[in-house]
Amino acid sequence: MNWIDTYVDNYYKWLREKTFIHQDESTDWSLINTPFIGAFNDTIDIYAKKNGSQLTLSDNGETISNLELQGVHIQGSKKRRILLDQILLNYGIRESNDELYIETNLENFSQSKHKLLSAIIEINDLYVLSQANVSSIFKDDVRSYLEELNVIYTPDFISKGSTGLEFNFDFQIAQKNKEIVIKSFNSVNKSNIPNFLFSWDDIKHVREKITKKEVSAIAIINDVDKEIKPEFLDALKQKHADYILWSQKDKEESRRLILAA
Repeated sequence: MNWIDTYVDNYYKWLREKTFIHQDESTDWSLINTPFIGAFNDTIDIYAKKNGSQLTLSDNGETISNLELQGVHIQGSKKRRILLDQILLNYGIRESNDELYIETNLENFSQSKHKLLSAIIEINDLYVLSQANVSSIFKDDVRSYLEELNVIYTPDFISKGSTGLEFNFDFQIAQKNKEIVIKSFNSVNKSNIPNFLFSWDDIKHVREKITKKEVSAIAIINDVDKEIKPEFLDALKQKHADYILWSQKDKEESRRLILAA
């Protein structure tokens, strides 16, 4: 066992220790309290209900409700609605009356819970699309940046990792001897950076075995008019993931990360 195996094992242990289950006998719903941070710096909860061999996982409408409380009205913006629908499609999540849910069977509990949690984390970041905070969708800006560099890329790239879970990256670039997965961050926090690093680490060895190429990761971070805490950049460095600050995207070293063969 090498050092990264130890850290991955520690991550699994931390997830289990910080995950709490509460059973509501009156409704047959179970509350899964996860360690991931939500919109108001609280933890993200997932609700589970078993019906025979079938399972429903839900956010109980909390994700979209929290966005509304922050002044981000999905129904009032065609662009936000399109973006929300794309996130739901990417993760196979349904939405009804503002409730996010997935229906599956017990055998697919782990993958389904991971998909719903990933969707919630990504949707929580839509608060930065309020007019007071941002005037454009950062992911689209990154897409335009790649096109300006004449890069051939695959958008919304999905790959299965060594844990058997599937992970979604905004872009994938397949070069002759190298593969790059990219995630764009309009904001960074204690949930999305660790989630990105875990996702990349989980797929890295699987992809390298399949493609016979080196697999690297790049986080493209919007630092315009905002300060990025050094701790997040240090975390990327420690895990050997590259990053590009948006204010430095036109520098030669930034372009080299994207274009390097």
